[in-house]
Amino acid sequence: MLWSGHNAKKHEETLMNFIKRQIYNPLALAAAFFALLIILFGVLWILIPPPPKSIEIATGFPTGLYYQFGERLKADLSNDGVNLKVRSTGGTIDNLALLNEPKSGVDFAMVQGGVANVGDYPKLVSIAGMFYEPIWVWYRDGAFKSDGGQLKILSQLKGKNVSIGNEGSGTLALTKDLLQASGITEKEISAQRLKPDEAIAKLSSGQLDAVFIVAAAEAPILRKFYSIPGIRLMNFDQADAYTRNLTYLSKVTVPRGLLSIQHDQPRQDIQVMAATATLVAHKDINPALVSLVLGASYDILKSYSRLQKVGEFPSSGGLDFPLHVDADIYLKDGPSFLHRHLPFWTAVWAGRFVKIVIPLLVILIPLFTYIPSAKNFFLRLKLAQVYEELKVIERNAQNPELKEKNFKDLEVIERRVGNIKVSMLDAKELYDLKGHVGEVRGRLNLVH
Repeated sequence: MLWSGHNAKKHEETLMNFIKRQIYNPLALAAAFFALLIILFGVLWILIPPPPKSIEIATGFPTGLYYQFGERLKADLSNDGVNLKVRSTGGTIDNLALLNEPKSGVDFAMVQGGVANVGDYPKLVSIAGMFYEPIWVWYRDGAFKSDGGQLKILSQLKGKNVSIGNEGSGTLALTKDLLQASGITEKEISAQRLKPDEAIAKLSSGQLDAVFIVAAAEAPILRKFYSIPGIRLMNFDQADAYTRNLTYLSKVTVPRGLLSIQHDQPRQDIQVMAATATLVAHKDINPALVSLVLGASYDILKSYSRLQKVGEFPSSGGLDFPLHVDADIYLKDGPSFLHRHLPFWTAVWAGRFVKIVIPLLVILIPLFTYIPSAKNFFLRLKLAQVYEELKVIERNAQNPELKEKNFKDLEVIERRVGNIKVSMLDAKELYDLKGHVGEVRGRLNLVH
């Protein structure tokens, strides 16, 4: 046990002596600094992850424009090496639920403006408004003979069979708002909550008098209404009043035949209200994905120009959720310098590197101002190490058993001191040291 304790103590002393020598070693200190720098760089690299190569967007029914938009976005993003999965859903309410559920795997979702209670979704942000989505009310003119075959105000629907949208859809949420603003209950209009295809079938067979549907003018689902005989589109005479009460809506004028010249739909100029279809995401979405999706959206939306001006969307107006910081910058200034001039993934990796280097420079540049002081400090460390070794030789000078060792150690010190290079300003410290080395040699000669 005593021998084991002695060995442990000896190893501890050896380790301490090694550490002590390294403290005075500029190369060891420089190596430690660069090791720390590499570790810091690695930590920052991990904290700034690259965007995923596979993402998912929640859309709507396959016959709707949300889904069609998702498919076009998928094709565009695939050119940049990003796989976009397009999920078919029941609509806006379902999309919000999926996006708000961390385990759903959904990164983006199409959401109809005015539907969400923003306070229930504190972790969601808007990327941009994408296009107008009017609320269309298709009706059988035969059901309104007493009104001249025309539907102009919603109170005319009382006592009628009406589809107000399916569960989970933005159509249902918006229709409820319109009915409530009009002072109409669902029972007063024999409301049915049907999916678009079901509503179209019942309207065509005469089982429904009117159908509410929220969709962009370019949505494929609207084409299914054109060939139904004896139907018209409602002209909202009270459009201005609704938009004043439901501020997320905009009034839009639809010229005669805009939807279909062939089927003359609508059959006259009409006024409708429109919400804004918005792309929504998690607030911690990767900024590179925001730039990628917005860049692709500009190209896609060039063809969505029936109700909006070319270049009007993507837009930062008419949004329910707060706008993502990077989306705001993109919409105002366009893509960043890197994304404007480099392929997507090259820009991503370059951007990560820049984001890491800038913080490091903030740390390192002030340190560079201390280089002269650091150089002087290292020189003093080197000289101090020699003085420590001289003290040991002086302490052992009277021991005859260490005579040979003392002279050998002193010779080593003299060679090291002779190899030390210093600036003109530090010459005095070096020559003082040489003088002290000479004094120690003189004492050794006197003793022996």
